[in-house]
Amino acid sequence: MTFRNINRSAFAMLSLIIVFSTILTACGVKASSAGGTGLAMISMEGMPADVKSAPVTVQQSYQFAAANPAIMKQIPCYCGCGAMGHTSNYSCYVSSVDTSGKIEFDPHALGCSICVDITQDTMRMLKQGKTVSEIKTTIDQTYAQYGPSNMP
Repeated sequence: MTFRNINRSAFAMLSLIIVFSTILTACGVKASSAGGTGLAMISMEGMPADVKSAPVTVQQSYQFAAANPAIMKQIPCYCGCGAMGHTSNYSCYVSSVDTSGKIEFDPHALGCSICVDITQDTMRMLKQGKTVSEIKTTIDQTYAQYGPSNMP
């Protein structure tokens, strides 16, 4: 790889980061790499008080899930929350997002270690370079013992 190719790659990556940050900001979501995770996370600002007072892993899970709906809507949950209408691990954290980008948080994951463990595993595997498909397969294999998937 030449220096010129590295510069093109770096420029392309920087451009993608700028575009992604702009989109999230336009939707009312502040993206950052909170807590040194290296992953897209929303700010704790505007989070419900219960989330703000929760353990750090729970806070990070809410921050990550809200900032990464495209990923988290592909990840199932196995805690039994499908009976509550949840359709992915994302649903355990986010009830809805209005047209202005305002997020309505779901309190379910505050008291559910399976939801949080699945999100933390997803974050860890993303940092390891795994694809969403690989992550979903691992989640299915690891958590199916706890109950049915909430994915339709």
